[in-house]
Amino acid sequence: MALIPEFTLGIYGATKSYVLTLSQSLQAELGPRGVYVQAVLPAATRTEIWQRSGRSVDDLSAVMDVDELVDAALVGFDRREPVTIPSLPDAEQWNTFNGARQAMLPNLAQPHAAARYRI
Repeated sequence: MALIPEFTLGIYGATKSYVLTLSQSLQAELGPRGVYVQAVLPAATRTEIWQRSGRSVDDLSAVMDVDELVDAALVGFDRREPVTIPSLPDAEQWNTFNGARQAMLPNLAQPHAAARYRI
């Protein structure tokens, strides 16, 4: 949900985005001191939250079991992945996404509006 702002329940996705950003910031700040921070971005997971919400987990098309999610998160932890997405088959998609984000960094703080905004 942290990467899907188009999905409904905006506040839910916003809180997930906050946790992702906080985790990445903490990793950047504390990593050089030997503290490792990992963000795990799970897809729908088979937990009791579904029963509490009044929605049947069996109505969902793709739900990961908790044990599988935890095992994948631990593999990501062992690999020192700062962001682990257990359901993502191609890690290069995350690398491309994150690389595009990082490529924008030098352009986000400029003294003037970009030429495309000047009349």
